[in-house]
Amino acid sequence: MGDRGWFSVSFWYLKMGKTKRFTVIMLAVLALCLAAGCGKKESEGITSLEQLNDASRIIGVSSDTSEDQLVARELPNAQIVYVKDAVSAYAAVSQGKMDAFVYDKLQMEAALYGGQQGVRLLDVTLGEGNQVAVGLSPVTKIPDLKEKIDTFIEEIQADGTLADMNERWVVKRDDTMPEISVPEKASTHLIVGTTGSAMPFTYYKDMKLTGRDIELARRFAAWLGAELEFKVYDYDGITAAAVSGDVDCIMADLFVTEERKEAIPFSEVLTVNKVSVMVRDTGSTSAAEPEITGFSDLNGKTVSMLTGVPFEDLVRSKVPDVGGFTYYNNMPDMYLALKSGKTDAVLSNNAVGTLGVNRNPELKLLPESLQDGVFGFAFAKGDPRREEWQAAYEAISEGTKQELWEKWTGSDDSIKYLPEQDWPGANGTVKVASVDTLEPMSYAGEEGLKGFDIEMILLMAKELDVHVEFTGMEFSAVLAAVQSGKAQIGAGSIIVTEERQQAVDFVEYYPAAFVLLVRGAQEDTDSGGFWSSIVTSFEKTFIREDRWKMFLQGICTTLLITVLSILLGTILGFFTFMLCRNGNRAANLITRICIRLVQGMPAVVLLMILYYIIFAKMNISGTAVSIVAFTLIFGAGVFGLIKSGVGAIDIGQTEAAYALGYTDRRAFYRVVLPQALPHFMPAYKTSITEIIKATAIVGYVAVMDLTKIGDLVRSRTYDAFFPLIAVAAFYFLLAAILISIVKSIELKIDPKQRKPEDILKGVQTK
Repeated sequence: MGDRGWFSVSFWYLKMGKTKRFTVIMLAVLALCLAAGCGKKESEGITSLEQLNDASRIIGVSSDTSEDQLVARELPNAQIVYVKDAVSAYAAVSQGKMDAFVYDKLQMEAALYGGQQGVRLLDVTLGEGNQVAVGLSPVTKIPDLKEKIDTFIEEIQADGTLADMNERWVVKRDDTMPEISVPEKASTHLIVGTTGSAMPFTYYKDMKLTGRDIELARRFAAWLGAELEFKVYDYDGITAAAVSGDVDCIMADLFVTEERKEAIPFSEVLTVNKVSVMVRDTGSTSAAEPEITGFSDLNGKTVSMLTGVPFEDLVRSKVPDVGGFTYYNNMPDMYLALKSGKTDAVLSNNAVGTLGVNRNPELKLLPESLQDGVFGFAFAKGDPRREEWQAAYEAISEGTKQELWEKWTGSDDSIKYLPEQDWPGANGTVKVASVDTLEPMSYAGEEGLKGFDIEMILLMAKELDVHVEFTGMEFSAVLAAVQSGKAQIGAGSIIVTEERQQAVDFVEYYPAAFVLLVRGAQEDTDSGGFWSSIVTSFEKTFIREDRWKMFLQGICTTLLITVLSILLGTILGFFTFMLCRNGNRAANLITRICIRLVQGMPAVVLLMILYYIIFAKMNISGTAVSIVAFTLIFGAGVFGLIKSGVGAIDIGQTEAAYALGYTDRRAFYRVVLPQALPHFMPAYKTSITEIIKATAIVGYVAVMDLTKIGDLVRSRTYDAFFPLIAVAAFYFLLAAILISIVKSIELKIDPKQRKPEDILKGVQTK
């Protein structure tokens, strides 16, 4: 189109009204979006690596791992993009912005288990590429730290402690932190760097760090006889923290890479993780399968059950041509397998199944049960106490029993509490072996076992005036513990059967049934609708585990850094200007160099230089370093604003002040500066907004600010909506509050608002 054509279009556009112009703009934006969308190949139906080996496919890898080498080798034709954190990558894949994400299999399974929607894992893996070890600071003050950690790792590998930790945290998803003794008199101070954002290795629960690597750190500190301190970083900054000596070691599911090995030494390998591929779950896989509505639909399908639950014949009695059985150690893993399509049905009892459906709307119970029965507490064969406990159960009112059932099997997944054992316990103590993974009947909670069975036993114990000591274990070990005499009672969702009655006696206490859980129809997954998902997201983000307290902590930290940086930066910029105002060459030269250095580099680079280089040897917190960094940034800006504002005032104003007998200093403060304020105050207020937003990077230096808290909550809930919206809203409110304060100050110092006698104070008018 030539110049005449552009002129005609421009003239036609300007003749339109505002409404029409707005409509044209929106249509143009929509057209561009559609064009952009049409240019990208959809990731629907990806079931193999071959489909990803295409030049149009975008494969995400983490910037702190070596998966890019695996992708380049296995998928040479695909495009590789680097992402900062896994949680953002999960969202990008679910929204179709990336075709796949290649990452640690365990962490992606934890994301699915934690509720990440819209994604699934391919059945294949790209290999065992990630060695996990403890990263060590090359300048730690603890002598022979590598040898000590290696010795410690060898010991916990030899005695089975490390295997037990992996079993509890990674396989069973048991988030109960065991009691670990703390030395009374610490011989040294151990600082461990971690991230708090990699379930199940290091994450926040109830505002406390927990996870396998947190337990590892506590065990090592106890073994070393050291006082333990944690510092939380992003993965991007955690290696630099070890290099500078800010931490002694890193325990954060840290992958061993060639680049990291050049910077820091590593301990012996803890584990070798598999690398898997996450793709978008468009529903095409499950849609190709017929909806399971009855037992006949399970012919040829796979049914899963807990290890040690011998009910294959029961399933075959209803599904004679069942395709096969798979076995899991706990229900959460079976739910994950069911939702991801690795199994077609899950055998459960009615209590566990009801809770499973309440917690997972995409699952449903088959309408017909396999077999009806009753729950029972197990006693050794011929134990006379069984009759006493049966009588104690019958003494409990039916209303109380129903309230307990609704409490533990309902859809409310808030923290539930057990009654205290505040009765005398005159008749001694009994030991109860109970399952620790079968929510809602018996599972590990914050302070030990809890659940319907546990509270029922406590009510019965109160009737008998005995105290109870609970021990958690796998389902398959409960009856053996009772038979061997290690426990007097066995509990944990045990259904009475003829086979079990041959081995132990039971106190029968609640109606039971064997049921099957299957995937629901596609439309059932969104049955709650938009507002239901919003409410759920809000509850997970703020209410659950009191996460609002974490946001409050982040707001306070962000506000502290911002306010102090603004105050100190304003003072620094103003007094620097005063030193340079009258042309001091040395002061001007130093100031120009410093300002160009500060303004010529990204804020995150300045922050990390201060933290990891300039203040590396000093015991100074990340918050203090952040205040220093943003004081320099804001001060450099204030210097330029004052300089431009004063430069806008005519020199005649200063000369007139001299003629009235003002000194140079008084002329500046009484005449020049008040006139300069209106020139730079609008830009000053804009700078406040910018500095608030700029503080979002302080997570690089182990500061738990608002943005970092939002990232941690996202990593815990795998829900991006409310964490991101909340962070944005809080930043907006903080900026609005600070700007309103500055506006009120601006009105008070506005020369137009000052009284004539105040302006002429000290001036001879006669």
